[in-house]
Amino acid sequence: MTEKPDVAQISLERGLGVWQATALNIANMVGIGPFITIPAFIASMHGPHAVVGWIIAAVLILCDGLVWSELGAAMPGSGGTYHFLRQIFGQHPWGKILPFLFIWQFLVSVALELASGYIGTLAYLEFAWPALPQTVAAWGLPGGTRWVAVLAVLFVTLALCRKVSHLGIMGLFLCAGTLITVVSVIVCGLMHFNADLLATPDNAFRLDSRFAIGLGGAMSIAIYDYLGYFNVCHLGDEVRQPGKTIPRAIMLSIVIVACLYLTMNISIMAVVPWQIAMDSKNIAADFMERLFDHRVAVGFTWLIVWTGVAGMFAGTLAYSRIPYAAAKAGDFFSIFAYLHPKGRYPIVSLLALGVFTAGFCFLSLQSVIDAAVCVRILVQFVGQIFALHMLRTTRPDISMPFRMWFYPLPSLIALVGWLFVLGTSAWLSIQLSLFVMCSGVIAYFIRQRWTGPQS
Repeated sequence: MTEKPDVAQISLERGLGVWQATALNIANMVGIGPFITIPAFIASMHGPHAVVGWIIAAVLILCDGLVWSELGAAMPGSGGTYHFLRQIFGQHPWGKILPFLFIWQFLVSVALELASGYIGTLAYLEFAWPALPQTVAAWGLPGGTRWVAVLAVLFVTLALCRKVSHLGIMGLFLCAGTLITVVSVIVCGLMHFNADLLATPDNAFRLDSRFAIGLGGAMSIAIYDYLGYFNVCHLGDEVRQPGKTIPRAIMLSIVIVACLYLTMNISIMAVVPWQIAMDSKNIAADFMERLFDHRVAVGFTWLIVWTGVAGMFAGTLAYSRIPYAAAKAGDFFSIFAYLHPKGRYPIVSLLALGVFTAGFCFLSLQSVIDAAVCVRILVQFVGQIFALHMLRTTRPDISMPFRMWFYPLPSLIALVGWLFVLGTSAWLSIQLSLFVMCSGVIAYFIRQRWTGPQS
């Protein structure tokens, strides 16, 4: 009698090929992100020249993508960074803390990422439903319409409390409008393109501390929008010929999405003057209202809301499985390995992620976006760069079917880029990042004391 799998997975019979894996990456990367970040992105450098930050961020992501590619090709498996850190550092007693720290910060960073989506979607919902603030105010609850975001978190969490095999059609249905939304903006923007609106202000490229901080802010926002380029590494067990498929899927998805988003940003700024765009609360609605009329803008706004819910649905589904996998392997609190007795889904991991996300929904959008990127940098992105160098120098037993071009230059560029983004982040985000790391260390040793050394 064969053992029933703990978590059912939807996969192709022969595994994911290059184009299928690339499509999954792009689906994870493309979402509501740009529609909620463009105003802050323009404001970070106070002008359309903020696209420089987008381009530099794309270079950083490409270099970091080579790090992911080499690690993913050498050690294909489920879990991404957790899997890499466990394989490379887990054999050392001191290295067992790294997989734990990753999961600890992962719960915080992805909850921040998901919360930003709910907050941004709420702004569009308020545009489509102007009476919403007054309706919620009648409830008499502090926090206003943010409680609507909390209700949306609850709805998505409960919708995911079922077998994965039952979620495939639902996920496709929710995600159907995402690419249509992005392409619609690009086409409409190019049809009404006004290059005069892209003129940069005087002294826009004066190289001083203000420029550096603005560039770092623009890069942080762009990186937030690029997140998901490594999604294929979470599905390594289901990839056909991972040594070739994973690197190609990562590189292709980064190039495609970078071109897509850059075109969309420029298209919007060539229609809505940047002085107005950077103060907009729902830039895509303002964009459509300027081109057409209010009714079209409202209709398009509902499509944006649809896109936001789809992104939160897909993200919560994928992210909730990683703490479960770590707990099952003995690298995190064992309660996270608990499965619902009937649905066989990781109920504790799913609910914990929902609670954290709901709590972060009461923070400002900019603070949540900055923190979502900043918290990941030290343990995940910088940690992986050192893991790659350790893999190359100390693990000859692991074959490496893909090696980054011009090693170690891309990894060094990625390291400098991540440290630059961290150093120019808001002080509150840096403090949160350090707090998460320090609290994770304390939690690790408390767990060790209660459970004893883990094998």
